[in-house]
Amino acid sequence: MPPVSLSNTPSANRTHIGFFGKRNAGKSSLVNAVTGQNVAIVSDVKGTTTDPVLRPMELLPLGPVVVIDTAGIDDEGELGALRVKRTHRVLNKTDVAVLVVDATEGLSIHDREMIDRFRVKSIPYIVAYNKTDLLAPLASTLPVSQAPTDSRANMSPPASNRSSGPYEIWVSAKTGINIDALKELIARRARRDTPSRPIVSDLVSPLDLVVLVVPIDEGSPKGRLILPQQQTIRELLETGAVSVVVKDSELGDALPCLAKKPRLVITDSRVFSNVAAVVPENIYLTSFSILFARHKGYLEQLAEGAFVLESLEEGARVLISEGCTHHRQCNDIGTVKLPGWIKAYTAKNTKGNLKFEFTSGGDFPEDLSPYSLIVHCGGCMLTEREVRYRQACAKDQKVPMTNYGMVIAHMNGILERSLAVFRKPRS
Repeated sequence: MPPVSLSNTPSANRTHIGFFGKRNAGKSSLVNAVTGQNVAIVSDVKGTTTDPVLRPMELLPLGPVVVIDTAGIDDEGELGALRVKRTHRVLNKTDVAVLVVDATEGLSIHDREMIDRFRVKSIPYIVAYNKTDLLAPLASTLPVSQAPTDSRANMSPPASNRSSGPYEIWVSAKTGINIDALKELIARRARRDTPSRPIVSDLVSPLDLVVLVVPIDEGSPKGRLILPQQQTIRELLETGAVSVVVKDSELGDALPCLAKKPRLVITDSRVFSNVAAVVPENIYLTSFSILFARHKGYLEQLAEGAFVLESLEEGARVLISEGCTHHRQCNDIGTVKLPGWIKAYTAKNTKGNLKFEFTSGGDFPEDLSPYSLIVHCGGCMLTEREVRYRQACAKDQKVPMTNYGMVIAHMNGILERSLAVFRKPRS
């Protein structure tokens, strides 16, 4: 069997490397030099890159990454301001930032403002002074074939007004000076001190039986399982647990056929109520989106947000946000089913008069103050940094936030049951 390619790694699990800088600082050229591919369009015309360009790839010594080329942070005019805004939004998903500075000009006010943004968002960053081949004194001491491997060995600035430090490096996309050293520095800055949280492995033991309920209907992708289902099954396999996958329509008939009682039943949120009615109370039950709320680190905050449904008033605005983009079906969970369920559940206080707004993919409002509640998807397609950013925005602006699984479980009176598996020791 051939080895599994890193190219199959989900985007959310890849290290996101963002390249930022002024127009014509050489961002796109440096992206191409670092990746060894023509990922970005290169031109002498200012503002060639107008929107963020994301490219999943494998980059040694890091492995699976997403490289992001962005528009110039000094773009001008009305359209330019919108491009800069999109560039700033990329920071929310960036794990490591590379600020590309024209070495012949040094740090500008735009560059310094960007560094401040990195620091505010606690993003590890590197300042890469590009075009060092145009600086004769430095270029002559750093022939391409003898570029030192220690990134700090090449940081002596050719001018007194340019300071250097442990996260600054002098490079040339044109001649290749210190490109390998830059990749090594990116890898060092990308290392995370905190281990990733499990999805389900700490809740089960080897040979435990876990039933996964996967509905197949008009809202299901053709010919495949969605990412949370794939990742959960993979982690169960690695743990040595036994997973049984069944549709909700066959669950009632399947349970009596099992040789032993399941340790846990995990269901898609769409069929939470139907599954809860079938699964005996002495079997733990939860959903994929609740598992991923814990995996992303915000289980308690999202659970508390579900109870806000009781206090919604007539005319309240509810934001329903999904981290991925997909073709909307006529009975879509996010835009059709969920609003209908929430309206029915809150009808006593709201008289069914709620205003719903929707976002998907990378779109997420900066101003959340108009909303009384945010209902988010499981966030499986978002990086951990993006999830943290959205949670922090909601918390800072004092807007309650929950997710699909939490709110559906609460409306069906099974939220406490859905959280019980996290509070009981593994037998």
